[in-house]
Amino acid sequence: MPNISVSAEGLVDLHVHSTVSDGTCTPRELVELVKQRKIAGFALTDHDLINGLDEAETAARELGVRFLPGMELTLNFRSRRIHVVAYGFDRESYAFKNLYRIIRANKERGMEEVVNFIRDRGLDLTVDEVKASMTSAFDVYAIMRCITRRFPDSRVMPLWDKYIYSALDYLGLNMDIAPKMAISAIHKAGGVLSLAHFHKRIGLQGLSRQEQEESIAALVDMGLDGMEKYYPSYTDDDRAFAAATIEKFDLMPTGGSDYHGANRADTEIGTGENNNLAVPVDILDGIETRIAQVRSNL
Repeated sequence: MPNISVSAEGLVDLHVHSTVSDGTCTPRELVELVKQRKIAGFALTDHDLINGLDEAETAARELGVRFLPGMELTLNFRSRRIHVVAYGFDRESYAFKNLYRIIRANKERGMEEVVNFIRDRGLDLTVDEVKASMTSAFDVYAIMRCITRRFPDSRVMPLWDKYIYSALDYLGLNMDIAPKMAISAIHKAGGVLSLAHFHKRIGLQGLSRQEQEESIAALVDMGLDGMEKYYPSYTDDDRAFAAATIEKFDLMPTGGSDYHGANRADTEIGTGENNNLAVPVDILDGIETRIAQVRSNL
């Protein structure tokens, strides 16, 4: 992966997580970190949760940091999970509130069974413990916070695979909404959506390039606005494919570090892994322009 030398003042980070989902920095701490690193702007994109947006927005206003509200949604696309990042939606709109109600009902359903499954696999975990450690909701992220405390020196993704994903698969819990529903609701709420990390398992990993392109074309037909052009773990070939696909379908380019704090310690906010990420500020400008276009058509 390339080592990129760019002034942080010309960079943005449009894929960042807080303690509201599975990061280790509070929303305010993220704003302070962005300010300290002299990053030009950022988006808070917690998984299926918006609880941190008000705190981040307030802190950004106080500290003079450019801020874009967002949320990363998990969708069920052709029997696989994919992530899309939504930006700029009106949190008070009926369309968003209705979508969010459905998302949260799905995400919080069956969590006691998940805890029981994990305990049956030998990890001493109780529902009361998870609820006592909640930062926002009784969901897989609250459960995962308790698991990571048991294994402070372990990488997070293997723990997700061993405990959370195996529980969801075994219990047959489908918590994810369909792309058409998400895209329609976010557009009606004045926001836009971008496909995140297409190359990952929660993405289009395992498909050929032709199959990946066809899948993205299907999402574009449903109204997908953009795709991550910048992501720390892209290979050179991933980057070339993302750039070509964005150009072919006239997609809005987005990108970011997918920063999770200590839960992904090899990734830094703004600069990715060993300075291999540089998202220029005009990417944020482009997203805001697209949001304005969507809102003008409402």
